[in-house]
Amino acid sequence: MEFLKGTKLYSILTGTCPVCHEESMYVESNPYKLGRIFEMHEHCSNCGTKYKIEPSFFFGAMYVSYAVGIAFSVAAFVIAYFFFGGGLMTSFWAIIGTLVVFMPIIIRLSRNIWINLFLNYKPSAGKR
Repeated sequence: MEFLKGTKLYSILTGTCPVCHEESMYVESNPYKLGRIFEMHEHCSNCGTKYKIEPSFFFGAMYVSYAVGIAFSVAAFVIAYFFFGGGLMTSFWAIIGTLVVFMPIIIRLSRNIWINLFLNYKPSAGKR
């Protein structure tokens, strides 16, 4: 994934600091540890970027999570209905299962996308 370093896509997919791309924004890297899914560092230890720009900053990620959830749902429908030849009910259950299984990933991706809308990569943002 190093070939993407310096792009927003790198930060979104890896959950690293959107400014320096060096440190993970999350205390726990595994999103399936549900008790710690929302725990984030206050600042990047590499460049000092504050992740929680303002109180309730990540409420905006709910709107992004809706779009990401729709993308996952469409993918599940296409795979279940067209590739496996399932009926509508089978496709419905495939969508529900996909959303339940990938819920932690969707939450993290949404937060990563949201913060990357406001912060940009700065290659010179190295050690303070």
